[in-house]
Amino acid sequence: MQILKELGIYICGGKGRFSKETPNELLAIADKTGLNGNELVRASKLSAKVDNTAIQDGYQLYLHNFILSDEGNWAVVQQGMNDADGTARRYHWHSENMKSFVEDPHKGIQGINRGNILNLTANEAQKNRKGILEISHTNSEKIMQDFANLILPNHHDVRASDVDLKKLGTLLYITRENQPENFEELLLLKGVGPRTLQSLALVSEVIHGAPSRFRDPARFSLHMAEKDGSSVSRSNQCL
Repeated sequence: MQILKELGIYICGGKGRFSKETPNELLAIADKTGLNGNELVRASKLSAKVDNTAIQDGYQLYLHNFILSDEGNWAVVQQGMNDADGTARRYHWHSENMKSFVEDPHKGIQGINRGNILNLTANEAQKNRKGILEISHTNSEKIMQDFANLILPNHHDVRASDVDLKKLGTLLYITRENQPENFEELLLLKGVGPRTLQSLALVSEVIHGAPSRFRDPARFSLHMAEKDGSSVSRSNQCL
């Protein structure tokens, strides 16, 4: 953790294992400043969960920095790597004027635009998110039976092989017990990873007719990842 006393700014997290220390660092800062540590930790975890799970663009997060002021304003800068082509993508968050963690929450995403991707933060994904929440409150056996009875080959976007039924069944048992009140709470549940959320989104698409794939929100900026985890920006030209 870095502290810029003159500016009243704290920089938490970092690459790899250092990113996992962010919650403890934020709680320590909250003790000194009187800020709400639980809310800060929640913001840190949600921003990471959104960029690694609710947006599935082919990038795995390896850097998470949480920048905090004495007044409680914060920003998050995260970076993910695409192992297939060695490029990196950067995600920018800022608390000012942010209305939601799960609907168009970013100040910007820099990287190669991948076209249509699974993006549950898109404004157009509201129906799919609502469908996922409804499914999570339903008897898991009923949902699994209803889904198994659907003729998926006739659905041009969703195939049975796209859905991990085992993980989905396990998660639905958990959500039935915990009853998440909103999509944010569901994201934070243990066991909700990229593959499981993808399965939920596809089931919501089939049952509720709610699409889950939308245009990638990234603006073009080619970051070549290096072996040490650093990256070099080659272009910041917007699409």
